[in-house]
Amino acid sequence: MLRASSLSSVARRAALVSSASTSSRFAATRAYSAQPNRSSGGGAGTTLLIAALAAGAGAGGYHYYVQNEGTTLPKIASAKSAGAAASKATEPLDYQKVYNAIAELLEDDNYDDGSYGPVFLRLAWHASGTYDKTAKNGGSHAATMRYKSEAGHSANAGLALARERLNRVKDRFPQISYGDLWTLAGVCAIQEMGGPIIKWKSGRIDGEEEHCPPDGRLPDASRADAQHSKDVFYKMGFTDQEIVALLGAHALGRCHRDRSGFDGPWTASPTVFTNTYFTELLGRKWVERKWDGPKQFEDKESQSLMMLPADMAILKDKEFRKWVEIYAKDEKRFFDDFASACAKLFELGCKFEDNARVYEFKPTNA
Repeated sequence: MLRASSLSSVARRAALVSSASTSSRFAATRAYSAQPNRSSGGGAGTTLLIAALAAGAGAGGYHYYVQNEGTTLPKIASAKSAGAAASKATEPLDYQKVYNAIAELLEDDNYDDGSYGPVFLRLAWHASGTYDKTAKNGGSHAATMRYKSEAGHSANAGLALARERLNRVKDRFPQISYGDLWTLAGVCAIQEMGGPIIKWKSGRIDGEEEHCPPDGRLPDASRADAQHSKDVFYKMGFTDQEIVALLGAHALGRCHRDRSGFDGPWTASPTVFTNTYFTELLGRKWVERKWDGPKQFEDKESQSLMMLPADMAILKDKEFRKWVEIYAKDEKRFFDDFASACAKLFELGCKFEDNARVYEFKPTNA
């Protein structure tokens, strides 16, 4: 019964997205073969270097776009060039225009499953999830993944691709901070892939390297004990219900062997936001995958989907499983709870003005 619910949920969301217009970013859910895609995707290892000159790169024009895994940080020609570009921005920033510019970068048939959306969301998540409520540091406020000390954390492998691609938006809107850009990209990714509207605030700054959080604050997907996830998320200030809601984002994207070591997608529609992560987790038979990589699980029937040890662990915890079952049955409840928890995640550690505006952006495919 859950299997049927899963398939109907995917079909419903795919139909919703495809009916928006012929120019919709994600008009069709991509099909999968019986085996997971073993390729690394995303052009990792390529050496295509495109110099974005000021004459042709909008208001900024001071970034170099390098689509390879060796590039980890934004390439800025000089402070003088950056200052000259920023001085052109005399009008207040229109964040809906920034959102739309990010949306233009999502679709790419040559990357993974045809969308940068999942990796944009992962960037926003990892930039935000380093917050520690006791130490009162970390989070997205200072955008410290700009520095090698944080960009080099093992959990951030592969995120150079997202940072580099978003530099194109930074060049068009140089006055936006990196923290605002990355979290707004996460909001855009969720909404453009059919997810809920996420409330968002601006006001993050480009901090110094001394603000970088220590390594190890993000969840370890290889841990098979639910208490590990609780310990990590409790430090951020989340409840069990919020933790499970946030984990529902695993409906999107896939793991890459050349980044995390794991391989494959969680769902058959990794570019459409649904509650399918929960229906698949409950509705399929999961067995340990026999391969030369780290321990992970695959669905016994098709061997095309995967779950990580940390995913399987939430089924063994009574409180976690309760919310998995609720969200598997009620997609609207999941969307509502995810929207609230995600907005909270992106604001961890941020110091907004008391009267900071709360934005709700219109999806381009609405």
